[in-house]
Amino acid sequence: MTKLFARFLKDESGATAIEYGLIAALISVALITGATALGGSINNTFNNLAGTLNDHQPS
Repeated sequence: MTKLFARFLKDESGATAIEYGLIAALISVALITGATALGGSINNTFNNLAGTLNDHQPS
């Protein structure tokens, strides 16, 4: 029984899976944050362009 418990404590395969899960979660958060910031910037650029085109339309 003691050997089984010692072997269970030395087994790190579960810890590795958890670490990979945490890394994947952090990468996902970084991608979502970057996409949100980039989307807002692109939206502002297109709104400014639309405003400029509307100001220069012939009457």
